[in-house]
Parts: sequence; structure tokens; C-alpha cells
Amino acid sequence: MDFELGKETKMIQDAARKFSKKVLEPNASEADEKEIFPRNEWAKLSELGFAGLITPEEFGGSGSDYKTMVAVMEEIGKGCVATAGTYSVHLTIQSLLTNYGSEEQKKRYLPHMVSGEKIGAMALTESDAGSDLTPIKSEAVLKGNNYTINGNKIFITSAGEASIYIVFARVNAESKKENLTAFIVEKGTNGFEFGKLEDKMGYRGSPTGELLFRDCIVSEENMIGEIGDGFKMVLNGLNYGRISVGAIALGIASAAYERCIKYVKERKQFGKSIGSFQGIQWMLADMATSISASRLLLYQAASMADKGERFIKEASMAKCYASDTAMSVTTNAVQLFGGYGYLKDYIVERHMREAKIFQIVEGTNQIQRTTIGRELLRTNARIYP
Repeated sequence: MDFELGKETKMIQDAARKFSKKVLEPNASEADEKEIFPRNEWAKLSELGFAGLITPEEFGGSGSDYKTMVAVMEEIGKGCVATAGTYSVHLTIQSLLTNYGSEEQKKRYLPHMVSGEKIGAMALTESDAGSDLTPIKSEAVLKGNNYTINGNKIFITSAGEASIYIVFARVNAESKKENLTAFIVEKGTNGFEFGKLEDKMGYRGSPTGELLFRDCIVSEENMIGEIGDGFKMVLNGLNYGRISVGAIALGIASAAYERCIKYVKERKQFGKSIGSFQGIQWMLADMATSISASRLLLYQAASMADKGERFIKEASMAKCYASDTAMSVTTNAVQLFGGYGYLKDYIVERHMREAKIFQIVEGTNQIQRTTIGRELLRTNARIYP
């Protein structure tokens, strides 16, 4: 298993690192405090060509692989989680359109998403449907050449900011996963409105809100794939999404760790820097080890995805471990900073608040462990690919 990054990927990673440090990081705390979506930063990210990172070149994208995506997403996550979260879903939507959309749909939507002009979002979760998709109640009824969609979606990333939504609804209103179907619904469509935005613990610069569909009419041509393809599309999207959000979690952990290294060298107690104490060094050692392990797990999953191999177990392992690492590292970062760590001026408290959501999104870590266990039993306990 060779996880070495190629020359081109390293160049892209370096560009992302510089952009994140110079453009994203200085404004991340304000975006969090004021719940402001970083629109200017998004525009600059798009100008650099990152908005279409993994989309095929024929639609204007860069056609990069998932290892490159991990490298870029870690850097974006270090600078601004609000931008990274929106970016992650945006790439997932392009991936779903690339894999399941018709040629007309790809030509119509992908170029606008690659340019960053239009942001993509996924509308899946409902009040009774999260880890279990079978209770989804949103309904799509065919009337002539159009579908009429009714239902509510909650916890939608980029609600209101996104222009293109992939909405999952049941055709024929039967509560069976086989009838779950995906539709493209554009912002501004009659019958499509936005409900309340959530007041979140962290990740506040990226809006999370409710979508309302009241006799929302979309063309039959806006269906992605066939009736009933929705469930496999969700599973496919989640597998790739788990690599992506795991990389964001890795970025959060890396950012907190780097701040700790700097702080323990400067902070003095008992006449010397606190970094000279063995107990502090052990904490730093555990942080660095977990971060390195997370990165390797993510590159392993991404490498398998790039080769077209089955990577369900590896994606769940990577997401679960990286997000647990982010929570552990950021919690210990606050501890290392002591009283200062609890103050917003020192940023590590924001990292801690931001880390928590990544143990929940794209399937909770309890669900990840269930998936890992199921895959281990399927392969008779074989761990290595």
C-alpha cells in the first residue's frame, strides 16, 4: 500500500495550505462568532480551481483523485471548518451527478458547480430519518411530465446558500427503501422554501437548516437515475463523504496540535517552558501519533476508492478514527492551554466545538462501528485489503 503523494498532488496541497493560512484562517473565528457564511473566501477558493477538484476535466473540473482530495480537505479544514464543510458536500454532489446523472444533467449543472458559481447540497435527513432511512416521508408524485414533491428536510448543510439540491423522496409514497429516488431541485423553484436555521454549538459559519417542499413541481428530467436508485446513491455518497469529513476532522486536529506545540514552547511555569515537562510531552506524543494514524487510514481508504476497490470498511474506519482523534486532540488542547484555552481569543475552544459534529455527520461513529463489524464478519475477520 503506497500512500506517497505524487508531485502534482503535493503542488495542489501546497497551494491549498497557503490559501488556507492566508485567506481562510484569519476570518474563521468571525464566521463562527457571527454565523456568517464565508462567501468571499468561497469565491477565492473557486478562483483557484478547487471547487471542481474531483470532477472530470470534460465538465471543467480538475479530475483529481481522492488522495488529492484528502490532502486538500485537511488544509481547508485547518483554516476554516465552515468553508470545508460546505466544500465537502459540494464535492459529494458533483460526484453523485458524475456517477448517476444523465449527460444532459451533467452538462447543465456540473460546469456551474465546478466554477463555484453554484453550490451543491444534499437533502436527505428528516425528523424521523437519520441513520435509518426507511422512515423517510418526503413524497414525489408523477403528474404528467412533472413530479410534485411534498415533505420536510432538516439539518441540511448549506441551506439557503446552495443553489442546487439533490433531494431524496419516495415515489408512490411507499415506505420501502427500493422506492427512494433522487431529484435535482434548484433554489427558487416554486414550492421550495427554507425553514429555520439551526443555532449550533460549532461549525456556525456554514448554515444548517430546514427545507420545505409544498407542492414543489420539478420536471421528470430532474430525476437522477431511475426510480429506486436513491438508496444506492446515498450509500455511495456516504462512503466518499466519510473520507471527506474524516479529512476535515484531521485538519481540525492538526490545527489544534500545531497551536499546542507553539504554546507549550512559549508558556513558562516553574522557571521553564511547560513543554519541557514529561507529562506535557506525553500528551503531545499521543496527539501526534493519533493524527498520523488518522492520515494513513484516510489515504488508505482514498487509495482504494481511486482503484475502484471496495472501501466501505476502510472509509468507516478512517472517518471514525479521525473524528474521535479530532475530539480527543482538541479537548486536550484546551487542557494544555489551561484557563486560556477556555477563552475565545486562543481559538482552541473553537476547534473543540467544531470537532464534535464530525463524530455525528455522515453516520454517527456508533454506526461506523456497526458497519466495520458487519464488514469484518463478511470477510471472515480479514483486516487488510
